[in-house]
Amino acid sequence: MTIRFLQIREASGEAITSPKAVCEIMTEESKADRECMWVLHLNTKNMLIEKELVSVGTLNASLVSPREIFKRAIINSAYGIILVHNHPSGFPEPSSEDEEILSLIEKAGEILCIPLIDFIIISPAGKYWSGKENGMLKNVVFQA
Repeated sequence: MTIRFLQIREASGEAITSPKAVCEIMTEESKADRECMWVLHLNTKNMLIEKELVSVGTLNASLVSPREIFKRAIINSAYGIILVHNHPSGFPEPSSEDEEILSLIEKAGEILCIPLIDFIIISPAGKYWSGKENGMLKNVVFQA
């Protein structure tokens, strides 16, 4: 009998230690002309394993579900995830729908033991809103 193991993907770059660092690696994505959602898969040292586009929406909406958000995170053996969402309008404040998604994904992450480290909304001008910085996430901290 042959036993097969999944191979771990190597993380790249430096540890992501702040919402500002996330914005720096998402500069090009922030300029998308429609709302999109990305998941950053992180290892135990908060190093990026994969940047995954999980939703492409319209000018002012992007549909996502926990299924799409956590699928590759499980496959990648991610320690935690950061959700990144753009607002083409230039105003990074969360909508009520954004707040609902944040809550839903945080709960799903607790069940799966893959914490939502942050939910960040980015704008083309480089402005951002962070759920972590605004107290919207439970006691999850960036670790390096």
